[in-house]
Amino acid sequence: MSNNSLQNKKIVISAGASGIGWATTKICVAKGASVYLCDIDNLALNKIKKHPSYNKKIFAVNADASKESEVIKFFKNIKKKFKYLDCLINNVGIEGPTGPIEKLNSRDWVRTLYVNVVSHFYFTKQAIPLLKRSKSGSIINISSGAGIMGFPLRSPYAASKWAVVGLTKTLAMELGKYKIRVNAICPGTIKGERMKRVIKAKAKFTKISPKTIENDFISMASMKSWINEEDIGNMCAHLISDEANKVSGQVIAVDGNTERMD
Repeated sequence: MSNNSLQNKKIVISAGASGIGWATTKICVAKGASVYLCDIDNLALNKIKKHPSYNKKIFAVNADASKESEVIKFFKNIKKKFKYLDCLINNVGIEGPTGPIEKLNSRDWVRTLYVNVVSHFYFTKQAIPLLKRSKSGSIINISSGAGIMGFPLRSPYAASKWAVVGLTKTLAMELGKYKIRVNAICPGTIKGERMKRVIKAKAKFTKISPKTIENDFISMASMKSWINEEDIGNMCAHLISDEANKVSGQVIAVDGNTERMD
């Protein structure tokens, strides 16, 4: 893909200040796009201010994706900067609790669904009018390998990520007539802070060493390797580009071919 394949594209990313969101932001900006992102991590947001494209191609504000009033306010800010949107990337998500379902805290279960599913609704609802103006819009929902397979001890996370796939398929049907494409990306075992927390939680529950858990996660994929945040960013860039202008309703795994999740 050429370095200017996203020239003048206008993109919104939730939870964009770190991890997959930030990796995707940098890749899209390098290919010519402008990105408006939000996050609740003020430390990460402050680091972004040092980026040479800050307030030129990268715009960032603090907003809690799980609160509709904050999402509405976020989009009011966007409308001051962008008259239309080419892409929304629903990236926000939390790992949720680890354990068998009968021992999980109900509040934690509900919060996982709320952040991982309801926030996507809030963002998508606000973004659709701006995407319609693009005449070639795209929505990318970040699901997970857990959205196409079961994930023992991670039931709320798996349930939320399956819901994202269902939302993706439905939106692709609803929005196709407006030339808005909707796809889901299912990352595999991503190297980063979130996976460290997941490994630590599973190690604590199973009484197995974190290193053994880590090696087991890596072994679940045919390619026997971590997936990098940039791998997801590159797939996002492709799906936003005109090269993917007929790709919609798809659930795309970027996972080195996950064989099992146990």
